Amino acid sequence: MSTITKINSYQRDVKQLRVAAYCRVSTDNVEQLESLENQRQHYQEYINRHPNWQLVRVYFDEGISGTKLNHRNALKELLVDCHNHRIDLVITKSISRLSRNTTDCLKIVRELQQLNIPIYFEKERINTGEMASELFLSILSSIAQDESNSTAGNLR
Repeated sequence: MSTITKINSYQRDVKQLRVAAYCRVSTDNVEQLESLENQRQHYQEYINRHPNWQLVRVYFDEGISGTKLNHRNALKELLVDCHNHRIDLVITKSISRLSRNTTDCLKIVRELQQLNIPIYFEKERINTGEMASELFLSILSSIAQDESNSTAGNLR
């Protein structure tokens, strides 16, 4: 007589990463607001395409310059949620969306690294959790700051 042995399926315990996105536009004009909506939609879809990712929230600052942290309430909320262990990964379009100030950019990156929360800069394809050095990030952040200074000078 044959014996049938039931093989139970293997359940792998894969951690769901709680992922947040940060978006920002610097003016209130219609084109920028459409860009903000496109960014928000992109990140909702992008995060939902990853089976091990759970969308926490898309944080966005509207009509706010990236040169200072003062009035960027959504970024401040994002950082508070990171400190409260609600987020495991932050995604943003580019270094210049996070900050156009080198000092602020590095401060935010270091602050989140202390919490073991990497930031992924989509345009530059930089994951701060995999960086061996801050040098490249510093250079690109300086370029973003210079672009902002140049634009402000041209407007004046």
